[in-house]
Amino acid sequence: MLESLITSKTRLKLLVKFFVNENNQSHLRGLAEEFGESTNAIRKELNHLTEAGFLVKQSEKNKIEYKANTDHPLYLNLHELIRKYLGFDKLLEAILERMGNVSQVVVTGDYAKGNNTGVVTVDIVGEKLNEEYLEKLSARIEKVIQKKVEFHLNDGIPDPKGLVLYSKE
Repeated sequence: MLESLITSKTRLKLLVKFFVNENNQSHLRGLAEEFGESTNAIRKELNHLTEAGFLVKQSEKNKIEYKANTDHPLYLNLHELIRKYLGFDKLLEAILERMGNVSQVVVTGDYAKGNNTGVVTVDIVGEKLNEEYLEKLSARIEKVIQKKVEFHLNDGIPDPKGLVLYSKE
């Protein structure tokens, strides 16, 4: 869906990288290596997104680090759009539907880092969770979001670097 609106695959990868999780940041060579693309292609898109104000850059040692500009007026819109593009809204809805007493849902692994690898790892934190429902949910949600989903039940503290989709507080 979003591919038809944003025709540059590199730009879409960068948007996913930086707007799925506001804590994600990276530098040119790291992005080129991660995406398997030339530094020139990455640099061009980074410059476009920075000039438009969507990304900010900061010098750190000998590298220029890029990250999402959370002060941009469209930041929240892009953040939500990317999460919907990845299917996180449907994933969360399905988990909360019949999972039990869920206190937190946290995406960990590659997707929390902004890497669209096709495998979504989700930690579900809570008490008396419905494990039987989880087995059925995995197959159902994979069809809906077109990605493999790995669920982990957790009654402790989730990965602090994870992307919190839901928190009951």
